[in-house]
Amino acid sequence: MVEIVANLHAHTPYSDGHAYHREIAQAAARAGVQVVAVTDHNVLVGGKEGYVDGVLLLVGEEIHDARRQPQANHCLVFKAEDELCRWATHPQRLLDEINRRDGLSFLAHPVDYASPLDIDLDAIPWLDWEVRGFTGIEIWNYMSEFKAYLRNSALALVSILLPSLFIRGPFKATLRRWDALLAEGRRVVGIGNADAHGTPVRLGLLSKRVFDYSYLFRCVNTHLLIERPLSGDVEKDKQMVYRALRVGRGFVAYDLASSARGFSFTARSGAVHAWMGEQLQRQGAVRLEVRCPGTGLITLLRNGRRVAMRFGRALSYISSEPGAYRAEVRRFFRGWLRGWIYSNPIYVM
Repeated sequence: MVEIVANLHAHTPYSDGHAYHREIAQAAARAGVQVVAVTDHNVLVGGKEGYVDGVLLLVGEEIHDARRQPQANHCLVFKAEDELCRWATHPQRLLDEINRRDGLSFLAHPVDYASPLDIDLDAIPWLDWEVRGFTGIEIWNYMSEFKAYLRNSALALVSILLPSLFIRGPFKATLRRWDALLAEGRRVVGIGNADAHGTPVRLGLLSKRVFDYSYLFRCVNTHLLIERPLSGDVEKDKQMVYRALRVGRGFVAYDLASSARGFSFTARSGAVHAWMGEQLQRQGAVRLEVRCPGTGLITLLRNGRRVAMRFGRALSYISSEPGAYRAEVRRFFRGWLRGWIYSNPIYVM
């Protein structure tokens, strides 16, 4: 398997972003990201996909009911190759239409908190949890987390000037929701993204473009394991990326804290081996192994419950129990033990 770094949530002036597709891909190249997806609100912009400065630029869409107040139920859509925002008022019908086109769907910032500082900083969570058929959820959205810390003007000022002091990890409520879905036996892929707009942050007389695209692409990303290196063939590479994304063969990482390249989470039982996002049929006991490119607090969870924990670069655990196993790693950064790596599950049967 070959590891690549992707960021799958960014916006252009076609909706509410401040840079166009080529500029966004160039920012991704500066940040060391190999795949970037533009997901403008309720518009699928054609003719933009391709390689720019070595970065595979993809185009998806963030679909929502623009007339709904307050806002809720934003869905990231990839691979459907069709404009589907006409179904935005009916979340289940939207997901059905995405699946009918063999597309991928991710519930964007499913847990979200408002800031009292501006009406444009309202919460935009996912509310209709009775729906079925979505590919996954956005377990970590950088700008959604940042917004949650804008509780007053003083905190906002410090966080604008020193954002890395505040970012700590996915919301606990998001992880609980993910684990609850996994415990039900559902396959739910976790992704993490920037939600980059490139908008200048304003507070009184202060205006600063602290969240430019290249900075955000150095922060929360989705690392994917693909079958072979990207070749430069747009269509073949795109399908290879989407195959890994569909099953969740990868993990979410806060690369600003330290590059997460090289992280692995595997399971083995007898002669059978599984990567993240895959199913493992037990042939007796199962050995689960976590290996990190740096030191951190490693936690292994089964159906959301902790089964092992160790501070170091590796963790090995033997189990005979079926379930959805996933790994978390926290790491000291800027004086705080912060979220670093969140693997997708291995489904032990």
